[in-house]
Amino acid sequence: MERPLHFIEHIIEEDLTAGFSRENLRFRFPPEPNGHLHIGHVKAICLNFNLGKRYNAPVNLRFDDTNPAKEEQQYVDAIKENIQWLGYNWDKECYASDYFDQLYLWAQELISKGLAFVDSQDSATIALQKGTPTTPGGNSPFRDRSIEENSILFSEMKNGKHPQGSLVLRAKIDMSSPNLLLRDPVIYRIIYKTHHRTADTWSVYPLYDWTHGESDYIEQISHSLCSLEFKPHRDLYEWFLDALSPLKRLRPKQREFARMNLSYTVTSKRKLMELVSGNHVSGWDDPRLPTISGLRRRGYTPASLRTFVDSAGVAKRDNIIDMSLLEHSIREDLNINSPRVMAVLNPIKLTISNYPDGQEEFLEGEINPEQLDLGTRKIPFSKNIFIEREDFRESANKKFFRLTLQKEVRLKNAYIIKGESVIKDKDGNIIEIICSYDPDSKSGSGSVASMRKVKGTLHWVSQQHALRAEVRLYDRLFQVPSPDQDKLVDFKSHLNSDSLSIITAFVDPSLRIAKDFENYQFQRLGYFVVDPDSTHEFLVFNKTVGLRDTWSKQNQ
Repeated sequence: MERPLHFIEHIIEEDLTAGFSRENLRFRFPPEPNGHLHIGHVKAICLNFNLGKRYNAPVNLRFDDTNPAKEEQQYVDAIKENIQWLGYNWDKECYASDYFDQLYLWAQELISKGLAFVDSQDSATIALQKGTPTTPGGNSPFRDRSIEENSILFSEMKNGKHPQGSLVLRAKIDMSSPNLLLRDPVIYRIIYKTHHRTADTWSVYPLYDWTHGESDYIEQISHSLCSLEFKPHRDLYEWFLDALSPLKRLRPKQREFARMNLSYTVTSKRKLMELVSGNHVSGWDDPRLPTISGLRRRGYTPASLRTFVDSAGVAKRDNIIDMSLLEHSIREDLNINSPRVMAVLNPIKLTISNYPDGQEEFLEGEINPEQLDLGTRKIPFSKNIFIEREDFRESANKKFFRLTLQKEVRLKNAYIIKGESVIKDKDGNIIEIICSYDPDSKSGSGSVASMRKVKGTLHWVSQQHALRAEVRLYDRLFQVPSPDQDKLVDFKSHLNSDSLSIITAFVDPSLRIAKDFENYQFQRLGYFVVDPDSTHEFLVFNKTVGLRDTWSKQNQ
């Protein structure tokens, strides 16, 4: 059953019904290459590229590279890799810098029409003159410069004849407009920085509002989709297009949708940069961050992120999506697609007293019970194994269904064992558990003993076969759902100091050949992914998510 149309699709359908040609549909994703993409961008990527698929329409990737002070080629490369990893391919790779010549000519046209002027005031003065939402602004003393003088000054700005910050080009609109963005906005500023594509060719660079709509027009974008924060910018988008009229080609339209806000994290590029530069995280791909590279390193899959975005929907109003929905998406995906293995994170030695010394055998376990056609895997078994320390109590009540003395449990895919005694160190700490096993109780053997019902099943690894590995356990990066909600409080004060713990664990020897970013279910523990820090000699795993949502219960 096909899902109902979201409101953006309704807009497009209405346009088509009104006579808009389906052949003229074209969309775009326009990131600024000044940082790494995050979960909010995933929504915008999925929205635009899925519209392209639905209507068989091209989707451009356009880099909004108009600020050489913040933009770098490394971000361009990372963005392209992220989009392709998500499973999308663009029609044309475009750059706002491709249009610098045309944008400059159009700015000259605005000057010639008396719709733009060069202002010699500094940015602080201009900001004060803008007024407030309840009080009108005041005109710049340079607003009435002649067209000739403005043209000469703008040309000099382009040719590098004036210091950075000394002059700006402003649109001449209305300093009393209720929309503050229409109060003579700055559209060009002087920047002496090397651009990652145009090098030192330009000394003046256009601002977003001027570049955005005109780039859409050049590329013939039919529906320019932005997050809701840009809704006040729509008036300016339209004003610039009107100012260049009569337009000879298709006129684009801007429409807005609610951005993706995720609980227990932040998605502002500036704040993410603070976390990275302040060493609060290990980098842009830290698994605690909501960046695409961080989510990938955490073990999230492209399919799970696409499912999450689809589940969250396309809304008209901003809201906060609970982290548990994102975690549900990855659980559903990995439950179906991840191989099962055993690992012990907090090990204690267990010796099976009546198991023959020096004997080993290979048991069978399902690779994935959700995909039986994958068959089985071999699991080495021996006299000495590791189990989780919390799976044993020397004495326990009836509600403890794991191992205790004189009680039977099953070892997963192996035998039924019974607790017999313990060995303690001089301080009274248990360092070894002694058990006996029933040789006739082997899982899957079909024997009467194997059918015997016991209430507990434990995971384990063979001591002599297990691989030592580093496991990184992650928790929420912040302690509160909306860490940046209160603007008077530094969002970093809400950081969770226990968001990362690193332990040494023992894992199934089959993982020796595991590759970077491969996902696994550690049985009874959760889902884990191979971190790229791994080497042939020493594996590193990141915990993606537990088998169940325990966070919500902890915080009720």
